[in-house]
Amino acid sequence: MKKLLLFLLLTCKSTLFSQTILTSFPLDLKNSKENIQSLSVENVRTHDVFVFATDDNNITILKYNSALFLTNQYTGPLKTLAYKSLIGYSFSEDGNPTLYWSSEGFKNILVIKYYLESKTHKILNFTFPFASQYVVTQFQNNNLFHILAKDRFKQALIVYTFRDEKVEQKIIDFSSFNFQDENTQFVTFNQIIGRNPIEKIEIDEYNPLFKSTKKSKVYMLKDHIILTLDHNPKKTQVFDINLESHDLTEKNFTQSSIQDPKKITNSFYQEDKLYQITASESELLLDIKDYNSSQTIKSIKVSKNDTIHFKNSPLVIQKDNRKPTELKKTKKFLKHLYLLDIGLSVFKNKQNTFITVGGTPKTVDLSYLDYTLFEEDFAPIYQSESVYFESILDSNFEFLHQEEQPLAIDNILYFLSLNKKVTSKNILKYKDYYILGYYDNTAKQYVMRKFTDGFNWENQYLIPKSIFFSKSSPNGN
Repeated sequence: MKKLLLFLLLTCKSTLFSQTILTSFPLDLKNSKENIQSLSVENVRTHDVFVFATDDNNITILKYNSALFLTNQYTGPLKTLAYKSLIGYSFSEDGNPTLYWSSEGFKNILVIKYYLESKTHKILNFTFPFASQYVVTQFQNNNLFHILAKDRFKQALIVYTFRDEKVEQKIIDFSSFNFQDENTQFVTFNQIIGRNPIEKIEIDEYNPLFKSTKKSKVYMLKDHIILTLDHNPKKTQVFDINLESHDLTEKNFTQSSIQDPKKITNSFYQEDKLYQITASESELLLDIKDYNSSQTIKSIKVSKNDTIHFKNSPLVIQKDNRKPTELKKTKKFLKHLYLLDIGLSVFKNKQNTFITVGGTPKTVDLSYLDYTLFEEDFAPIYQSESVYFESILDSNFEFLHQEEQPLAIDNILYFLSLNKKVTSKNILKYKDYYILGYYDNTAKQYVMRKFTDGFNWENQYLIPKSIFFSKSSPNGN
């Protein structure tokens, strides 16, 4: 699930990786692979699957029905496009796709609707007000394309919704709300976001720790945007933006208190639950709260002299790109964790919930610290150091201790590690499985493979999921 380095210990007799080729299409994409872009996406109303693949000169659109049979295709020129970065898509009521192409910095956006039956297209332009705003992220919701932007001067976020040939703009005003920094001093919304830029969290994917340790996170749900702010160690401040009514509501979830006033905190939202983590050099607390009622579902406290009984993995430390090693004692784990950016990442499949607790390098320079002040057995923290452990919860929020089976995303990442010819890859959650779409440079084909949870090969060492993500997403090139 995760990727801080490629760590493979292989003793396999066969390598099926819980995967099946669903379909392949011959496609000769020209020029350098850096200019090749592709997306595999779902029309959520019809459940048709579309592939958009481009090179310097052309775009190819493939339409598959819900059984993954090819039903239509389109190829058209891209030579007239001034902006060739594909940033998103949407679907109209007639089932035809619209693609969004951006110049550098989102200054200009071309909106192109493709008519597959007539093999034609229509081009519109949208000029983004980059002088007064900047793009936080873009996302699809209910077959519509959205841009979430931040006003550079006003205490506000802006949601742009692209619907047919119109662009709707809604300003989300935060000026009436109170914000406090890590020292509980009152600050503005712009100051908070300036110090803690917003990180987009993927709902249907495992999110690596380097994303989940961010203090400002945004979650794109079906009809809502959830913004969580963990800059104040005393609480998680949550804002719920209704995409239909554009109502803005605030919720506050108090962080658990510990004996040491010097603590680090963070949170993670997942399916109407808020997971909160608090730590110092002597204690670690994990709380699971119901998002709607704010009631605590589960609370775990561990001291530095305790064993973390709810973990399902070793206490792992990794420095630079070297092989991860195990920390034997909770005390040493907490000492390392306290000097890092703390966070937790939560992922759920059909049966269980998978939690990773850990820390990633701070964004500030730590070179000024005098590590000789620490006890002799404590090694200095390197800028690339990370620590973590994993836990598994069942549907009743009871911790499980069992042999960890690979998830679909594990199998996808393992497959990618062995197949360097794969380029322009992206992952689509479809029905009850995942589709890896990619361009095969050698075979000159666009391929879609199905991946599911679980082992499908013999004597296979499980890749440690917490160390299998780098700062390049599997959805990127």
